[in-house]
Amino acid sequence: MDIKTLYREVIMDHYKHPLNKGLVNHPSYMTIHLNNPSCGDDMVVQLLIEDGLIKDIKQQGTGCSICCSSASIASETLKGKSVVDALEIINEFYELIKGSTFNENILTGDILAYQGVHQFPARIKCATLAWKAYEKGLMPLKGDQ
Repeated sequence: MDIKTLYREVIMDHYKHPLNKGLVNHPSYMTIHLNNPSCGDDMVVQLLIEDGLIKDIKQQGTGCSICCSSASIASETLKGKSVVDALEIINEFYELIKGSTFNENILTGDILAYQGVHQFPARIKCATLAWKAYEKGLMPLKGDQ
């Protein structure tokens, strides 16, 4: 099996069996909603931050397999991380998506399935939508760390 086939399978697995999917109705969770009107992707993410750590993370969205699978991988990747570490991971993910050099010590596992997205510029917004939502929720907290 070649690497492209493997990555396609990782993406489809997260699309069909997303992690941390489903929102909660709880005042301690921060909720961020973003959409991509050009392709119809729509994503809501939730963060529970305690003592500078992402204690819980949720995601719920509609859209293409790239968008929804990326939200699943983002949620699993960022859960349990500090705000500062999560923002560093997000920035490294953006480098990976652009086809730039990224820190291979920070990005490992399923997240690498998005390495080829830069070859399809129209899909970059799909792959980054959930990550942008998480970043939007975390950035105001960066100074508290």
